[in-house]
Amino acid sequence: MASLRKGWNIQVRVIGALMLRELTTRFGRENIGFLWIMVEPLLFALLVGFLWRALKGPLEYGVDIVAFVVTGYIPLVLFRSCVQRGVNIFTANGSLMYHRQIKILDLVLVRFFIELIGHMMAYLFVGLALHAFGLFPVPYDISYLLVGWFYYSFFTLSVTLVVAPLSEFSEVLEKIIPVITYITIPFSGAFYLVGSLYPAAADVVLYAPLVHGMEMMRFGIFGPSINPQFDYVYPIAFSLPLMALGLLLCRVVRRRLVIE
Repeated sequence: MASLRKGWNIQVRVIGALMLRELTTRFGRENIGFLWIMVEPLLFALLVGFLWRALKGPLEYGVDIVAFVVTGYIPLVLFRSCVQRGVNIFTANGSLMYHRQIKILDLVLVRFFIELIGHMMAYLFVGLALHAFGLFPVPYDISYLLVGWFYYSFFTLSVTLVVAPLSEFSEVLEKIIPVITYITIPFSGAFYLVGSLYPAAADVVLYAPLVHGMEMMRFGIFGPSINPQFDYVYPIAFSLPLMALGLLLCRVVRRRLVIE
């Protein structure tokens, strides 16, 4: 037990140090520095939200349209950012493997945690700011909001764990990942409610684990009026094998990775 606690403490310190290194490398020490990790998705979400309001009016599915859009757009950007930044992550940071305390999995976790923390900060800040102007409701149930974030993030991590090592095997993947992430937008649940779709379409999109997490988050914010549809078991049952495959691929990559 003591050795396990010691190993855990070492990995926590390693991940913390790598996160600081990543933030400094990406954002530097000028201007607002690492706060850009929050500001970027926040600005995009607000821009899209107010654009929808100008084009479609103040309400969507009976709720404020700006609140509806930002609650979907920020998690969607989290998924896209994590997947795209997972490409070639091992080649770019291979020199860090000289340090025996650093594991190949740490490289994926660091970028995932940075994106997750930044996007959750953006979600919280935009919610508070919009609430001050009467554009965002008091959450109906915080627990469902958090559980939805967990489901959405867990699937995002599992996909990133698969994409990161696969990108080391083929340069083609690097070129098509942006296209693939665009294709997944209809299966993210970001810009619609499952209850508003035709039954056949709803059955199709519910095969996407992201939709379940999004419906949970929206239920946590807007309550039962949106007629949420989700399953507790399916997203985890889908994500766990995917994560196991990703861990296996990471192990294969570690054996083949050439440290320069």
